[in-house]
Amino acid sequence: MTEEEAKAALLVRQAELAEEDRISAEGRAPVTLQQDSVGRLSRMDAMQQQAMAQAQERRRNAERARIVAALTRLDEGEWGYCIRCGEEIAAKRLAHDPSVPRCMGCASGGD
Repeated sequence: MTEEEAKAALLVRQAELAEEDRISAEGRAPVTLQQDSVGRLSRMDAMQQQAMAQAQERRRNAERARIVAALTRLDEGEWGYCIRCGEEIAAKRLAHDPSVPRCMGCASGGD
């Protein structure tokens, strides 16, 4: 994967995350108490769905931060190199996810 391809893929994923945020906004909204129309179990179900939507939002935010960091590394000419050891990251690993910041050895905790 070239740097241009990586940048394009990262920007596309960034746009997809923004769209996912837009779509899931209603699911993250506070659950209101409507005792006349919603029973206790229905409210518990709504709260569980809200918690799952919020967890998905946290995962998207973490991925968004990885994408921003990868775009910064691209701009600085550091993309494709492990942020821990400085070794080159395997091309297949970058092709799978251009936002990865570490080589396989460092990502798995090896030295």
